[in-house]
Amino acid sequence: MHQTTASTCCYCGVGCGVLIEHDGTRIHNVKGDPDHPANFGKLCSKGSTLHLTGDIAARGLYPELRLGKGLARARIDWDNALDHVADRFAEAIREHGPDSVAFYISGQLLTEDYYAFNKLARALVGTNNIDSNSRLCMSSAVVGYKRSLGADAPPCSYEDIELSDCLLIVGSNMAYAHPVLFRRLEEAKARRPEMRVIVVDPRRTDTCDLADLHLAIQPGSDVALFHGLMHILLWEGWVDRTFIDAHTEGFEALKALVRDYNPAMVSELCAIPVEALQQCARLIGNAPSFLSLWCMGLNQSTAGSAKNSALINLHLATGQIGRPGAGPFSLTGQPNAMGGRETGSLSNLLPGHREAGNPEHRKEVAAYWGVEQLPETPGLHAIDLFEKVRAGKIKALWIACTNPAQSVPDQRGVHEALATCPFVVVQEAFFTTETCRYADLLLPAASWGEKEGSVTNSERRVSRVRSAVPAPGEARADWSITCDFARRLEIRLHPEQPSRFDYQRPDQLFDEYKALTRGRDLDLTGLNYALIERIGPQQWPFPDGSVTGTTRLYANRVFPTANGRARFIAEHYQAPRERREARYPLTLNTGRLRDQWHGMSRTGTAAQLFGHVEEALLGLHPDDMRRRRLLEGQLVRLRSRRGSLILPVTRDDTLQPGQAFLPMHWGDRFLKGLGCNVLTLPDHDPLSKQPELKHAAIEVEQVALPWQFFALVEHDVQRRFNALRPLFEAFDYASFSLAGRDRPALIIRAAANQAPESAQLQLIDQLLGLQEGPVLAYDDVQRSIGKRVRIEENRIVSLRLAGETVARHWLKGLWQSGSADAELRRWLLAPLSAPPGKAGSACDRTLCNCMNVSQQAVASGIAAGLDLDGLKRELGCGTSCGSCVPEIKRMLARQPELA
Repeated sequence: MHQTTASTCCYCGVGCGVLIEHDGTRIHNVKGDPDHPANFGKLCSKGSTLHLTGDIAARGLYPELRLGKGLARARIDWDNALDHVADRFAEAIREHGPDSVAFYISGQLLTEDYYAFNKLARALVGTNNIDSNSRLCMSSAVVGYKRSLGADAPPCSYEDIELSDCLLIVGSNMAYAHPVLFRRLEEAKARRPEMRVIVVDPRRTDTCDLADLHLAIQPGSDVALFHGLMHILLWEGWVDRTFIDAHTEGFEALKALVRDYNPAMVSELCAIPVEALQQCARLIGNAPSFLSLWCMGLNQSTAGSAKNSALINLHLATGQIGRPGAGPFSLTGQPNAMGGRETGSLSNLLPGHREAGNPEHRKEVAAYWGVEQLPETPGLHAIDLFEKVRAGKIKALWIACTNPAQSVPDQRGVHEALATCPFVVVQEAFFTTETCRYADLLLPAASWGEKEGSVTNSERRVSRVRSAVPAPGEARADWSITCDFARRLEIRLHPEQPSRFDYQRPDQLFDEYKALTRGRDLDLTGLNYALIERIGPQQWPFPDGSVTGTTRLYANRVFPTANGRARFIAEHYQAPRERREARYPLTLNTGRLRDQWHGMSRTGTAAQLFGHVEEALLGLHPDDMRRRRLLEGQLVRLRSRRGSLILPVTRDDTLQPGQAFLPMHWGDRFLKGLGCNVLTLPDHDPLSKQPELKHAAIEVEQVALPWQFFALVEHDVQRRFNALRPLFEAFDYASFSLAGRDRPALIIRAAANQAPESAQLQLIDQLLGLQEGPVLAYDDVQRSIGKRVRIEENRIVSLRLAGETVARHWLKGLWQSGSADAELRRWLLAPLSAPPGKAGSACDRTLCNCMNVSQQAVASGIAAGLDLDGLKRELGCGTSCGSCVPEIKRMLARQPELA
């Protein structure tokens, strides 16, 4: 029976409303919710394919326990699993103290889950060793807001994007990272062409295509840029002295500091023309309303806090805050990073935007929770946490809904830490993540579409998350697992006390938590599930008696500081911690792909999300490729001071010479060698403790791996992936991805210095379904060449090329076409890029994922004279999420070249 359940997307911090179409057992489709004020029905390519993700073969179904290091895990029931972990944690706490255990959680948890974990760590265990992967994405924004404005509260709303006269987008490829908001910006600029958009980014991304001005600054030079803009604003008199005098403090110190940041100096530091710097200042200084948007390019830095405050300084100097279309507005990376900050789920925070280091704050929360006191010892932030695990200081570690064995920098150290930790619990929906390999106890969690609760998006809007179908197997909601464990731990540590974790529903956790926000900047006391059901998602503050949420903050020019004034922060520019040198002359930047999410634990189960970019590629400027004599698609070794990685290289004209780009998504599951974060450094901002994931010094060199391997197989893709992945550890290079839509397939690319043992190839062939049945085979043992193609019902369903792979592109294209007629079969095993008399039939890249429109189809439409509207009308591309539109516009601009 057809049903529809309204919920919230589980990807980025935009917090889009979704309508889940299901039959009570299985989710069939997902659509945007036209009534949700974050997206008004729009969805990006990731959100619109949520129903295609979460393959059951990738899901955890039952608890599994490892009875000793090196042994395989075995299925166990929930009672025994939670009793066992309660025993282990109680033992560690008794013998080594409460700080011998730690919790590492996630911005993808719901607010109720977060609150349960926080209360568990602080009130029961008695440790501040609880941190979140939000440390990796938003902690610098937290520091920036708090020290400049007095509270961690983004003051703007999404509607300000449409109302602003001048938008400054910094360190964010908004078109990829927050596509639905970018569509709103595109539409607003189309309606008001006089709106000015400035983009600051070392790369020329899709976001830059909308910009009136693109400042391709040197990586890490943001603070110098902002101080240079402030210098010009002061020189030209484009500041609001009335606002400064009445509502701020610290201006004179900043004024003295930026005196040295003259245009010539800043031009040199940032490697941009003086004229561009002056134009940027002019646009900001003369704009009736000025809005800034930023993301990881500012936050993931050893100077992330300084960058945030220097940007906010521009708003305070111009009085551009607290009114429509104006203010500093961070774009949150994860769906509930805001909820984590609100509940105090970073090691230095407490619920209600309180500080763990503040005695009065600790006293308030302890009294509310009914405990004598909260721990005073500072907790470990993410980077220090894994260093302490590696040093043997942490005896039991609980990881929930996150994958540090892919996402944390300096992966060699992280993997070593997880391997040596005496007891690791992983609470996870997807048992295929890199972190799950290290779990001594693996607990299956419910995922999107299967659980209830709430999240807060980037504009402070609290939305409901609702379950549509039951979780598979014995998977349980995160809050339920946490509270069940807490009750068992209470019995072991404090048997005389009544339980503080006797919750039966998630709304009980929400209602208890919200009382801790009373009178605070984020007051939620007027909200509850029933109210959200009745009037829809609401922005905080929403105190008792409210009838609607708060659209924007600081309209009264009063800030939540001791004296009610905002603060200018005066800090000099500091160059990135890791400098380029002769051995490492390139700067590596990491970032997002359009259709993938984080470590791909979810998106990596949907084949069509690989259609736009199918494999991990290192982007280099053409000059850097020529200098190193590198060819397109050639395998290279990428080295930093921490590790190396082998992968193909590609020409990238969006980069400046001396820079490189690598997508952040590829971990060790999809790319042998511990993934992209084997290269990044754990150095972090001194205040926010957020690591420098955006800047590493590297070198790139050719690597000769003469023995090549390529395979493709349909049917039961995730199960085959799980079985095949370990067999490629012996290869020097191995990359895995998916392809197809109606017939998903696993794609394997590998290379080695020499051919593997024949027994290993036979085992691979067995898992590929190539050892028996309708299989065409060719072997040249002397040259270590072997080929297999399986044909069923006149089409390729599996193939393997070993030792020589020149035919891989046209064979993959033939597989995609769904036909392998008799005329072509005699050429299937030949070393040809295409059969005689036929053009190369490479598998065509998908340009529009939503409507399944290929790049070749768009090129043909352009050659036939179609403009953008014509392409949309005839092909359907760009009519759904719109993420493909910037790329189509670039193709149209190159029309003579394409013709």
